[in-house]
Amino acid sequence: MVVRSISVAITGSSGVRVALRFLEVSRSAGLEVRGIIVSDGAFNVARHEEGLSGEELLEALSRYSKVYTDNQLEAPLASSSNQPDGMVVVPASTKTIGLIANGISSTLTSRAALAILRLGRRLVIAPRETPLGVSELSNMLRLARMGALIVPMTLTFYIKPRSVDDLVNFIVGRIFDVLGVEVRVYRRWGEGGYVES
Repeated sequence: MVVRSISVAITGSSGVRVALRFLEVSRSAGLEVRGIIVSDGAFNVARHEEGLSGEELLEALSRYSKVYTDNQLEAPLASSSNQPDGMVVVPASTKTIGLIANGISSTLTSRAALAILRLGRRLVIAPRETPLGVSELSNMLRLARMGALIVPMTLTFYIKPRSVDDLVNFIVGRIFDVLGVEVRVYRRWGEGGYVES
């Protein structure tokens, strides 16, 4: 399936900046963002890491699509009948990973992700956690077996990063790679260092 539309969930793990950059690149790539889900934890992380108040985060996100909180289970994304071609959970908290992996649809994020999997569409999970224990690894393995694509938000140095933004662009680029959407925000192995963007 060609991915032309997506939903994005931002949960309470480090890396809200990656989600914001992903949304920015989605627009330039021509992807339709059919909804953005934000957990309570994501609001806390945005305040701590980016200095964004809840209102500022909502304002920034609303430039890209309608924004829902994780407890809005009546939102369109809660239904299998209203799912886009794919979904990206970035950053993905271990709590959210556990809910999806175990089929628990108690949040809008987990409900939408389970619907995406039931439909056989592309679900990308971008965790940012270390170290990983047996339960976290087991849940990620379970998700992979269910059809999800796991893109850990890890450091890389072959791109010869000159800034944090270069590292953010690498992760964003890798998410687009697994979605099958061509963007040019990082250089692949053998191509040298950063890309001006």
